[in-house]
Amino acid sequence: MIPFDYKIVEETAKELYIRALKILPPDVREALKKASAKETQPTAKEIFQTILRNVEVSDQKDMLICQDTGLPIYLVKVGSQFPFDGAKVSAALKEGAKRATLEHPFRGSSTHPVTRVNPQTSVGEGLPIIYWDFVGDSDCLDILMVPKGSGSENMSAMKMFIPADGVAAIKKFVVDTVLQSGSNPCPPGIIGVGIGGTADLVAKLAKEAIARPVGSHNHDPLFAKMEDELYEAINSLGIGPMGLGGAVTTLAVHIEWAHTHITQNPVAVNTQCWPARRARGKIYPNGKVEYGF
Repeated sequence: MIPFDYKIVEETAKELYIRALKILPPDVREALKKASAKETQPTAKEIFQTILRNVEVSDQKDMLICQDTGLPIYLVKVGSQFPFDGAKVSAALKEGAKRATLEHPFRGSSTHPVTRVNPQTSVGEGLPIIYWDFVGDSDCLDILMVPKGSGSENMSAMKMFIPADGVAAIKKFVVDTVLQSGSNPCPPGIIGVGIGGTADLVAKLAKEAIARPVGSHNHDPLFAKMEDELYEAINSLGIGPMGLGGAVTTLAVHIEWAHTHITQNPVAVNTQCWPARRARGKIYPNGKVEYGF
């Protein structure tokens, strides 16, 4: 058997970062068009026209959708039949993100948390962020790249509830977080909600929620219903596109959840801006790469 060339992972990581910044997923495009059609306020309609024109120009001129290239996040699912060396995959993802920034080129957004020195590579200590998962009966390495800008990420929130607080308190926390965020996360985007687990896991769940296709539902009917209820509640706030008023404040609410301790119930909110950028690459043992979303 020919040894797998991990340079393929590096090239894919580079390509995914660039694609995510330039090519808006079809589900996001459709959601934006539907949202635009719902608006009746002149200002909101004008903003949506500008957003859709922005996407059109990006397509025509092969330009970035937004100047904020974000921090690189890779959600990796490893098939049980894929020749996997975690250290090599991790190193390849980091080098790929760095090369995308330097070779494209585009702005590097990573910086030291104290000195604020920016290496202009989009990577550094702890970056890129990599989330691992493992899948049975699969022979591919599935990589989903999500660049996360600070306008939306700065609006993240997490709270440790206790069971006695109930579902109403969870919903209120999510809606209040969106209300307090106002225009900062460049709405209308996706509201990702994590419920359960621990303080660290719930934040990861909320981040995974924003990476789902717009309007997809949780597999559990209870949480699927809660997604719809929160969607209606948030869109009744009147924040509107770019926070200037309107009928559409969010394109979707997605919930991911985990079992938790009997005496706690963590909840996290992670907001995604209107482009909801992501790009997927599936790598097979023979070196074939399939790109998508």
